[in-house]
Amino acid sequence: MTVNGARKAIAAAPQTPLLYVLRNELNLTGPRFGCGLAQCGACAVLVDGKEVRSCATPAGSVNGKRVTTIEGLSALWAADHPPAEAGSAGALHPVQQAWIDEQVPQCGYCQSGMMIAAVDLLSRNANPTVEEIKDAFTNTPPSPHLCRCGTYAAIIDAVLLAARTMTAGKAD
Repeated sequence: MTVNGARKAIAAAPQTPLLYVLRNELNLTGPRFGCGLAQCGACAVLVDGKEVRSCATPAGSVNGKRVTTIEGLSALWAADHPPAEAGSAGALHPVQQAWIDEQVPQCGYCQSGMMIAAVDLLSRNANPTVEEIKDAFTNTPPSPHLCRCGTYAAIIDAVLLAARTMTAGKAD
């Protein structure tokens, strides 16, 4: 599989949850174990650009696919945008920067999954409304993204900021 742009050979059995492979074998700690049932979103990653819950995704099912964790979002953004638009080498993805600018996290446990969901949403809808953001985080299968600290208002603000940032270069 390709993880964050690099080909990786894994030793785990094909039915092993992708989350365990990412955390235990590849030492990527961004995706978190939340519920283990794909119901909270803390383990969310992108597989070929679409959000999946890695706790319930067998590692064998992503063979030959591109997996992106929060650790790979900066490189994902830089790969698709010219240096002037992407910022300096190592610059954060606009979603990550918006999370910082809006000071979203409290405990932060769920936030990597929240950012993955935001990247997925903004790849499908460059200028979502507040209602569309709420819908993406609560009604998009398999289940809602949950934040025990209740930072939902700040998450919405961060998604709106990231959308403005990401579309600013396209308007020129």
